[in-house]
Amino acid sequence: MPAVLVAVLAAIAAWVSLGDCAFAQSYPTKPIRLIVPYPAGGATDFFARLVFPKVGDTLGQPVVVENRPGAGTAIGASEVARSAPDGYTLLLGDAGTYAFNPTLYKKLAYDPAKDFAPISLTGRFALILAVNTSVLNVGSVDEFVQAAKRAPGKIDYGAPGPGSPIHLAMELFKQRAGIAMTPIPYKGGADALSDLIGGRIGALFPDIATGLPQIRAGKIKALAVASERRVAALPELPTVGESGYPGFEAWAWQGFVAPAGTPRDVVTKLNGAFAKVMADPAIKQRLSESGFEPQTSTPDEFAAYLKREIAKWAKVIRDSNISLD
Repeated sequence: MPAVLVAVLAAIAAWVSLGDCAFAQSYPTKPIRLIVPYPAGGATDFFARLVFPKVGDTLGQPVVVENRPGAGTAIGASEVARSAPDGYTLLLGDAGTYAFNPTLYKKLAYDPAKDFAPISLTGRFALILAVNTSVLNVGSVDEFVQAAKRAPGKIDYGAPGPGSPIHLAMELFKQRAGIAMTPIPYKGGADALSDLIGGRIGALFPDIATGLPQIRAGKIKALAVASERRVAALPELPTVGESGYPGFEAWAWQGFVAPAGTPRDVVTKLNGAFAKVMADPAIKQRLSESGFEPQTSTPDEFAAYLKREIAKWAKVIRDSNISLD
């Protein structure tokens, strides 16, 4: 390559780099949109409206939460994927948005591995294997599995979504335990939990935020938690791993991203502002009281986690022959 051309290309690269740096230093200069791909009032929306106004305070510009529900979070996610990569449109998605949808849908309008710039994990809810003992009189994971093996396909369980973390946690457990049960679809986790309490289904993997009050009230019985260690809210409850299935883990997790191509310095600034807010003891306490386990990560850590989760759940979904197309 001629020396003159090399020099020109180097100058262009330097100019672009300086431009990105100057943009990041001035960013943000206007309000930021945070797309929540769920209706108002749910767990993701609660988190967004509690935490991100304070992120806006840290950045010096308001963060405006906009709900874009539909198509298993694909409507909101697709909007962000098509947005300008300038840091002014962000997405707060969950495991379904990033890890499940690529396999659940044969035609998906976005690719979570290519269309987004990960910023940070935000947190997760533990999932709990719970039963209604009037329908399924068991007191442990082993008794649950034995009951399912004695009557293959006779135990009904809630499958909200379908394709939600609550649904897929049970699919993973069925595969690990080698049991057959019958999924009952629901629009959401609240409807499934209501039917578990009412005895219309026998089992469910509710998240701890919605399941804990019902467990404490004795309306449903918890058998195990699907986390790698016991949870502080129910210290006597064993993990699924302790109950005979080492390494079993399933979470309802969340994270936020920008469109792919967003300048790295802007991603870094957003990550730092979020981490600062999450270090606030009052925010931590409010989230913990709701059953939410706050998290932060670097963009690279989130990207690596996303890659692992896509691979893990792709196998679960394919082995269960689940498709939403």
